[in-house]
Amino acid sequence: MAKRLFDILFAASALLALAPLLAVLALWVRLDSPGPVLYRQTRVGRGGRHFRIAKFRTMRVGADQTGPAITVGADARITRAGHFLRRTKLDELPQFANVLVGDMSVVGPRPEVPHYVALYPPEVARQVFSVRPGITDLASLAFRDESALLAQSSDPEHTYVHEILPAKLRYACEYARTHSLWLDLRIIARTAAAVFRSPVPEQKP
Repeated sequence: MAKRLFDILFAASALLALAPLLAVLALWVRLDSPGPVLYRQTRVGRGGRHFRIAKFRTMRVGADQTGPAITVGADARITRAGHFLRRTKLDELPQFANVLVGDMSVVGPRPEVPHYVALYPPEVARQVFSVRPGITDLASLAFRDESALLAQSSDPEHTYVHEILPAKLRYACEYARTHSLWLDLRIIARTAAAVFRSPVPEQKP
């Protein structure tokens, strides 16, 4: 109950405080390329329930139907605004609305698409889905340069499934076992510091 109350207060405060920035980013996305401002995608949340996550759109319309589920390096499908939004993680800000409606928490394991969730071992899935997914977590901090890492692989899909995803799941299981308000505050502080640092440049394949 305390975590949910914290989530509601934090998300509502963030949306109010960031309203001018959200408006500017929305306008930039809209002017940068044709299409909607927000991109919605099915993810798997607490209890294995599917929900629609919200992000600022960073790819051209229909791009998710013309390429892999993961983005690698300077993916040609990403818009000019999208490159900046992804590097800074500002594309995730609309997910505070997901927090308000109860689909997500401010801090928790990042929700995956059903395609990759199908690969979770049953015990791992049980642990991961025992808590609400979050906007940020330790795995998000550890893999801020995930796209660049995948760009260095000769088989990005294999690298994601067999190296990056298992590491993310270890972080997720550890969080599910040990989460606390103090840990959430530490992760939020680290996330804010990472956002305000110079973004990691994307590497071209």
